[in-house]
Amino acid sequence: MDRQVTKNEVPSYEIVEEKIREIDGSIIVLRIFYIFMHIAYKFQFIKNDKLCTVEIPRKLLEGLKGRNPLLEEKLTELLDSSLQHADCWVKV
Repeated sequence: MDRQVTKNEVPSYEIVEEKIREIDGSIIVLRIFYIFMHIAYKFQFIKNDKLCTVEIPRKLLEGLKGRNPLLEEKLTELLDSSLQHADCWVKV
């Protein structure tokens, strides 16, 4: 079972939240889990009555601490491609 974590435990959480707002201001971060086997964080986003889950590698989030523009672009692409994909969103 993946361990649920708080936003304070996630490296560069504020940057992820900022990028989400840029993509769609109505998306809310519901829960975050740490996936030990993949060394990644699994974000669950909710919009209206639909849920989308996106895995973000820990290395990427840790690299964002210095506001690296290349890594910010990579994060934006990862989030945008996942959140814009219709298969990501499932009705809850």
